[in-house]
Amino acid sequence: MLRIKRIYDEPSGDDGLRILVDRLWPRGVSKEKAKIDRWEKEIAPSHELRRWFGHDPAKWEEFLRRYRAELRDREDLLDRLRQEESEGTVTLLYAARDGEHSNAAALVRFIRGD
Repeated sequence: MLRIKRIYDEPSGDDGLRILVDRLWPRGVSKEKAKIDRWEKEIAPSHELRRWFGHDPAKWEEFLRRYRAELRDREDLLDRLRQEESEGTVTLLYAARDGEHSNAAALVRFIRGD
């Protein structure tokens, strides 16, 4: 099972493997409190794409297109997440306020082939 969760939400026992998928470490969250298993900043959008998008829902479709293009060079990381999902629950963690328009939501689409 593949899920997304805001890193500011309390960790729970059913999160399974907790992977932070943001390029920057979230403000105000200690590494101890985050309880992550891995930080995959290489799979996050580039600094340029992240700044351009600015979490503007009006730019979402173009963000998806550009982010998918960036991920073509990181297919190995997507494959690793697919494999881990097949072995159990994987929770992709993000810091954005809008989970629907977060890079974690985009990654779920890409991993599932949407």
